[in-house]
Amino acid sequence: MNYRVWYSTESFADYIIAKTNLNTKNVVKMKMYESDANNAKQFHTLPDHIKQILYLDAPDLIVEIDAEPIFSIEVSTEAGTGHNVFQRFGRLAASVENNVPSFYIYPEAVIINRTKGTQGNTIKWDSINPLVFRALENVMSIYKIPALFYYFPSYYKTHPIATSSPNSRTKGLKFDTNRNFAGCPDSRDNEMMLMFQAMNEIISVVETSGVIKGREKLLGKRPIIDRKNLMQTEFASKGGNNNMSPLTATVKVPTQYLLNYLSKHENAKYQIGELLRSRKETIIYKVDAKFRGDPYPGALASIDYLLCREGKTFEEREFNLILAWSDVIIDTTNQTLILNGTKGKINDFVDDVKASESKNLLVKNYTQLQNSEIPRYYMQVRYGSMFSKVKHIRVFSYFADAILFPDGALWRDA
Repeated sequence: MNYRVWYSTESFADYIIAKTNLNTKNVVKMKMYESDANNAKQFHTLPDHIKQILYLDAPDLIVEIDAEPIFSIEVSTEAGTGHNVFQRFGRLAASVENNVPSFYIYPEAVIINRTKGTQGNTIKWDSINPLVFRALENVMSIYKIPALFYYFPSYYKTHPIATSSPNSRTKGLKFDTNRNFAGCPDSRDNEMMLMFQAMNEIISVVETSGVIKGREKLLGKRPIIDRKNLMQTEFASKGGNNNMSPLTATVKVPTQYLLNYLSKHENAKYQIGELLRSRKETIIYKVDAKFRGDPYPGALASIDYLLCREGKTFEEREFNLILAWSDVIIDTTNQTLILNGTKGKINDFVDDVKASESKNLLVKNYTQLQNSEIPRYYMQVRYGSMFSKVKHIRVFSYFADAILFPDGALWRDA
């Protein structure tokens, strides 16, 4: 059996190979390119089965066996408060939606030195938003594929007072002491050892049963059951509930209010299609900020699985999922919506789309193509500009049934 490890950072690939049973396998490392938008000269060279996992965003690492991906990994050292822990959620969703187990490595807390505010300098631990555990649990319930969370090692539990914590200059995190694994989590930590155990379980199962049949068995394996149970426990013990960000930025309205708001775009020749009308109620995610990417794409993806999704596609939702770049007033008298924000503009979205389209080769004649552009042109013939758009445009348009701005709107008809 031949393994390939697709990586964004080679030291992290070396770390995973060395610390799991991959160190006894025939492994080839391959550089992974994020998107056609970011890596126009290389992205089209990736195999199609890898591209499928990258259609929303790129994880840090993908492991495959005989051209079948068996798990992906995402790792972060950021503070996980509020929206932040969901910043990478689109990457996890893209993996699991392609039936590829995902691992998410994220700190339980990190040391933050704040210099603003009335209290002056404040050094404290910023702890994780536990709602991420519920979101991952919902993903697993829908796809029956592991989406497992492991804490990036830190001194949070042993040194609860941030000012007394070792490694305060590196946010109180524990990194591996092997210089070849610079920036990687401390492999001696129990969380990492449990993660390596789960990865080894996946390797063993797919080698014994094959990738397709093996996937069906994974949720019944002890290392994965134990991690699922711990994630549920962490959600409860950390006070997880639906009164946390990003759900606090959502509101549920009768769908008729949305349809009435969009009715200004209808006329005798056009009526809003059946998809939005098929659901009685609508969830609106309100972002009263200038139009931009992170952390909002991942937060939108998480809201889908926390509140809306009932099946494997966006069509299988109990509620419409709407992204509004404004505060939203619910006008119960006229049964409509009022967007009174001034920061988000429809042309901000359109300009980002247009900028992405500058990478589109499909407008060229064949004689205008350089030889090196021909395979990329052929990829775009198949996929259009799917991979050429920047990440936040891809994620917003994938998850949102409609995107509302004070001065314009976009929506699906089906």
